[in-house]
Amino acid sequence: MPSLTAFVRLAALVAATVALPNGAGSKTDTAKRATCTVNSVASAADLSDCTAVVITAFTVPSGDTLTIAAASGATVTMTGDITFAKTTAAGPLITFDTDNIVFNGGDHNINGNGPLYWDGQGTNGGVAKPHPFVKFKGFGTFEDVTVLNSPAQAISVGTTGGAAIIQGVTVDNSAGDAGALGHNTDGFDISASSVTVSKCTVKNQDDCVAINSGSTIVIEDSTCSGGHGISIGSIATGKTVSGVTIARNTVIGGASGLYGLRIKVDADATDASVSNVKYEANTISGITEYGVLISQSYPDDDGTPGTGAPISGVSFTGGTTSVSVGSKAHTLVVDCGACSGTWDFSGLVATGGVGHIIAANGATISGGTY
Repeated sequence: MPSLTAFVRLAALVAATVALPNGAGSKTDTAKRATCTVNSVASAADLSDCTAVVITAFTVPSGDTLTIAAASGATVTMTGDITFAKTTAAGPLITFDTDNIVFNGGDHNINGNGPLYWDGQGTNGGVAKPHPFVKFKGFGTFEDVTVLNSPAQAISVGTTGGAAIIQGVTVDNSAGDAGALGHNTDGFDISASSVTVSKCTVKNQDDCVAINSGSTIVIEDSTCSGGHGISIGSIATGKTVSGVTIARNTVIGGASGLYGLRIKVDADATDASVSNVKYEANTISGITEYGVLISQSYPDDDGTPGTGAPISGVSFTGGTTSVSVGSKAHTLVVDCGACSGTWDFSGLVATGGVGHIIAANGATISGGTY
């Protein structure tokens, strides 16, 4: 007959076996609660068990790229600047690929050393320029960081799986104004759904925001200066954009301030569409070509429009969108080959320039001053 001591030992062993997998002191639990420090490319190689990531100041060497792929729900915090040496690596140079991320840049810089590449040609020629510079994947919140001097396009938003909020983010390519050397320096290129860009600042020489595909997208309370304003498109074959609200933004033209607000659809696009776009209480000034341009003839501004990518449901409501253009600019141009519906422009007040041109096809535009 087993002794009492043997029974006690057996009971203790069973208790330990049952408790270990979920116990607060287990090895697995400790690993999943790890705080990890990134201070080099190598230290970012495996962050999959990290629920808190701290990025300190360091330089990414030529030829290397950086990916921050932490555990779902991780907090990622910058305590110093990340600087990229001039490189021949293709973009993106840094990718945030964490589901349900809470990213705070701590008002630090991600510096792409753009002046080492800028030659006035952007991605059309000249020096090879990695692009995009920064990629947001996964989903969650991205806050309080400056993307400084991107070689070409700054931030690509390709989030999936949940809502993404981008708030208090600055893209500063203003140094590219010197000698007109900065080119194709888009602020945010969005190909995603359930995205909000709020209280952001873009200083650049191309689109402040370009929405290329996706639905349920909000651009609000942000400031754009020096570039081509806020765009939907260009819309290519197979791409759709729907449910966009562009509200309470300020667009200030400059040397590259050709446009204020644009919807641009490729003339040869098929199986594509733009629908339900609302402009609310924006302020646009200093535009030298088109205050508002809605065109299906891209890359022409106002040419022969295509018919394979319809536009419907565009409105200016919810407060006055004020547009001021230069003496040689158009206040409003609508260049449609396949547009439809009743478009309420009662909230649009556009002044200056040489007036407007409207070829709305099947759409009916009502209200507004332009």
